[in-house]
Amino acid sequence: MAVAAGDKAPDFEARTDGGDSVRLSDLRGKKVVLYFYPKDNTPGCTKEACAFRDHMASLTEKGAVVLGVSPDSPASHDKFIAKHELNFKLVSDEDKKIADAYEVWKEKKLYGRTFLGIERSTFVIDEEGVISHALRKVRVPGHVEAVLELL
Repeated sequence: MAVAAGDKAPDFEARTDGGDSVRLSDLRGKKVVLYFYPKDNTPGCTKEACAFRDHMASLTEKGAVVLGVSPDSPASHDKFIAKHELNFKLVSDEDKKIADAYEVWKEKKLYGRTFLGIERSTFVIDEEGVISHALRKVRVPGHVEAVLELL
């Protein structure tokens, strides 16, 4: 069974942009919006990241910390953040352990090709470290607004 609302959020520690690291359990007491995206600097991922950036004041007002997760390196994240002036942390999941824990590393099909990749997904985690909402197969338009409604 997939990780779902009501489950304890799988903990992780990973490198982020700027040479930092983050541990999910260190964010207890705060709401966390953990969103998984396929790749830095691609059209859909850029739109999604910029939407989170543009709504950061509202997300922060609701007590949320935003973490974006992709298999890209911290160096790639640094460039992505600088290029788009992102105002939240990006987590590097190069070994896909976090994606596996949240069951978002999936077989995908594109133009008749089958490959493994990130299924765009967002998990809203409450102050106790429990997943309150699991959004899978996310569509970018309107997504951040939907997340705001859930907070």
